[in-house]
Parts: sequence; C-alpha cells; structure tokens
Amino acid sequence: MKRLLVSSVLVLAAACGRGQQPETAAAVAPQAVQAPAFDAQALLAHTKTLSSDEFEGRAPGTHGEDLTVAYIADQFKKAGLEPGNPDGTYFQQVPMVGITADPGTSLVFRKGGREQRLKFRDDVVAWTKRVTDTVSVDRSEVIFVGYGIQAPEFNWDDYKGVDLKGKTMVVLVNDPPIPDPANPAQLDPKTFGGRAMTYYGRWTYKYEMGQKMGAAAVLIVHETGPAAYPFAVVQGKVSEQFSLAAPDKNMSRAAVEGWITLDQAKALFALGGQDFDAMKKAALTREFKPVPLGATASMTLKNTIRTVNSRNVAGKITGSDPALKDEYVIYTAHWDHFGIGRPVNGDKVYHGAVDNATGIAGIIEMGRAFAAMQPKPKRSILLLAVTAEEQGLLGSDYYARNPLYPLAKTLGVVNVDGLNVLGKTKDLTVTGLGNTDLDDYAREVAEGQGRIIKPDPTPEQGGYYRSDHFPFARQGVPALSSGGGVEYLGKPEGWGLKKQEEYIANDYHKPSDKVRPDWDLSGAVQDLQYYWLVGYKVAQAPKYPEWKPGTEFKALRDAMMK
Repeated sequence: MKRLLVSSVLVLAAACGRGQQPETAAAVAPQAVQAPAFDAQALLAHTKTLSSDEFEGRAPGTHGEDLTVAYIADQFKKAGLEPGNPDGTYFQQVPMVGITADPGTSLVFRKGGREQRLKFRDDVVAWTKRVTDTVSVDRSEVIFVGYGIQAPEFNWDDYKGVDLKGKTMVVLVNDPPIPDPANPAQLDPKTFGGRAMTYYGRWTYKYEMGQKMGAAAVLIVHETGPAAYPFAVVQGKVSEQFSLAAPDKNMSRAAVEGWITLDQAKALFALGGQDFDAMKKAALTREFKPVPLGATASMTLKNTIRTVNSRNVAGKITGSDPALKDEYVIYTAHWDHFGIGRPVNGDKVYHGAVDNATGIAGIIEMGRAFAAMQPKPKRSILLLAVTAEEQGLLGSDYYARNPLYPLAKTLGVVNVDGLNVLGKTKDLTVTGLGNTDLDDYAREVAEGQGRIIKPDPTPEQGGYYRSDHFPFARQGVPALSSGGGVEYLGKPEGWGLKKQEEYIANDYHKPSDKVRPDWDLSGAVQDLQYYWLVGYKVAQAPKYPEWKPGTEFKALRDAMMK
C-alpha cells in the first residue's frame, strides 16, 4: 500500500548508455516543443467509466478486470497506439496466485495461564503468501526485534545473532527516528535518511527479513503516524491477497504475515512483563538486542486458493529515429483497485477514482498526444497499465523482472499514480530529490510552467518506495519521483497538505474514492503537460541520465550496462 498524494506522483527512471549507446544518444539534439492541450473532459469521462459501479472496483482476477483491460486496450487502439507486446497484442500475462483467509480465526498470545486473544480484522490483520490450504503457528515463541533492520552501512543490527527459526517476530514500523547528536530536536540526516524513510522502513522489508531469518510469523505493530495511514487501510487486506506465482509456492516465506494494533501490542508487552514505550525507546540505539517476551503465539489460517492470469496492458509509439527506436521511455499507471469488499456507509464498491482511474485516464490521453505528433519522438514510448499495484506492486514487479523490452534500453519510467483533482499548484514535489540528474529535467519543465521544485514535504512516509516506479529502481534503473505540489493557486498556506491528510483519513482505499462534482481538473492537465514534457525530453536527450554517485541503486545499473 503506497501513500497516495492528492497531487499526482511522477516517477521517471533513466539510465546511462551501454556499449555503442553513448555515441548514438549523443547525436540526439534536444528540441523545443510545447506540451499538448489535454482535454479535461476526456480525462473525466475515462475516470467516470473506470470508477463506475459497472467496473466493480477493478480487482485483479474478476469480471472488473476483464472490463478494465478491454477498455484500456480499446482506448489505446483508438488513440493510435500500436500493440505494446512484441507478440502483436496489447497484453502481457501476469501469472498470480490469489489467497483468501477464512476470517473466522484469531491470534492468541499466551504466557503461563494467561491468554490474550486478538480478533481477526479488529485487532489483527494477517495472511499467508504460502500456496497451501492451511498454515499454522502453534505456541511459537514471541521475540521483539525492534525495527527489524540489518544495515551494515549504518553499523546497525537489530538481530544480533538471535535464532528466529520457527519463532514469531514482533517488529516496529518505519525506520528508527535517531536524534541528530548536534541538534537533538532534529533527526540525524546521516542515519536512515533523517526524516526521509529508507527501504529499511517499509513493511515489505520487514517481511523479507522474516523470510531471511526463518521466522514462523512476522507481526508489525501499526502506528498511524509512522505508517502514514490509519489501521482501516490495513483492514483492507482482509480480502483476497495476491502474489506472483513462484516455483517454491512461497514456502520459504513466513507462514503468517500481518499487523497488530498498537493497543494490542502494548497489551502483549504487558503480558510479557515489559513496557512497550520503554522497549520502543530502547530500540533507538545500536546496542539494542532482541527481547524475548516470554509469551507464545498461535494462529491458524485456512485458505481458499485460486490461480489467476492477470494482465498488464501495453501500447506503443515507435520512435522516429531508426538508430534509436529500440530505446524506450515507459509511462506506467496501475489500473487495479480493491474490487467489491466490506461495505462502508452502505457502499461495497471500492471505486478508486483518484487512485488510480485518473492515472489510467492520463496515460491514455498522453498516448493519444504522442501518437498524433509529427515527427514522433526519436525514441519509442511505451504506455503500460499495470495490474496489482495495490497487492504490492506486482504488475510492475513482473514487468521489471520479465520486460517486454530490455531494461538496459529503457531510458525512463513515468509513473502516474493519481492525478491532481484540486487545481493548479505553484510548486512541484520531488521525492528523493538529489538521487539522479533527472532533477534537471524536472526543474526545467517546472520552471517553464512557472513552478518551483521542492523536496517531498513528508519524506518520513516513504512515498518513494510505494508505487510502480520502485520495482524498476530495484532492478537497477535509476528513478526520479515527482509530481504536482502542495501550494495551490488561490488557496491559503497549508490548504494542500490539509486536503492530502483529509483524503488519506477519509477516502484512501475506501469506497468513497469517487468522482466529485467540485473537482478542478486544471491541475490534472497541468501535471499531464509536465509528465509529457519530461518524458519527451528524455526521449530526445543527447545522453542517458544517471544515478548520482553513492545512491543505493547505481551499482545495479552500472552492472546491467556492462
């Protein structure tokens, strides 16, 4: 689950050339071009269709998926895009496994004759990624592992030789907020990025470490501030959970993965004779060692399993330069949402209008603009509508591991995860500012729009790791994450951040994410013009943009390009 900004999120991944590519790329001269005048009514029409009751919330593996991917492919064709798959179709098959746990279960902590029983959904949200009918943990020893991080570059190890095989690890969410020795009122910028979340803070990392350590179960303590979303968002995961099909049927993963509420975590620590707040404070030091809580955990999940061939939808504009047309700029947006689920205020369709029907509307219309222009961009453009973002970036992860076109020839990925429906902004936010020299592209385009570049105002929420650009970055493709701002024209200071907070609290991943009559799509048009120009400039650039020295993904890209 990513943090969805009310303003749209752009991700542009780009890379240095390999072999002969620097010479051919150097022959490309940047060209002055104006962005298209995108039609706000066309964006609205796509969004209304995709978020309608008829499309049933666009869950993977449902009738809603069939309607959605057919609609996108049809719109790509009408917009003048070629089939994006080299096999001559608009589809890339994404094999997945869907697992639904029986909610009639509970998590039980025991110590001596005392028992703490957590109610499914209300107190604990848990699942398994193992492809098996039943998984259980039975009186598994519970160990508190702090933030659950191994980071040699920070001389940090929360595990310190502990044996977690067959045990249940309880872990805190996010990175440890380490005070700056020079200014204790601030966070240390040299340790875990200061305010900015690193990948070590992501919930996905915590589960990966559980797998690495051989844990039977991994339970993350939910806290709304560090997580950046309320527990109600986690409760959305009580529905069917998807994984990419794996040869070992995911049997190497922990049997149980999940979240527990803060109140239940405090009660667990009290059961074990510990104070939660004191243990959380102790976890802020390098000297922290895992703490056995003297309690056991038991839980059984009975599962309904099905295999699903979901689909990414791909449309292409072939580049106009014969020497460069096998190099690509990719635009991505996820088409999926949560389908039909638990009713909220009588509505059971999770419409996903902002998240992310607007993004799909955006790439359709950007594709139309690229297809209509003459001459076409020198390099090729791929429009990629990906599946199962809400399930853990599965569609983009599958593409990044099984690309239709080589990642070494992929210049950039422009990710559109929710368009700005609140009006034009004075600023433009760059998440991970300083990671790549793509900041120069963002700054140039933004300044041309009369906007200024700003860093992410909430870097602690880890937005960089929560959307479809990230699987590309993890494969070594450099990435710039940016998008619409928080300073809205004609609005008072703080209005934009307040609207973001309201959206997260009231509409994010809820049925109420619908088209509203008070939307102002001038901001969506402004950002689409920005996205379009950045992608176009990269497609025309004299050289491949690169990661900055010292960034965490540079070595992967360098190895890819040899």
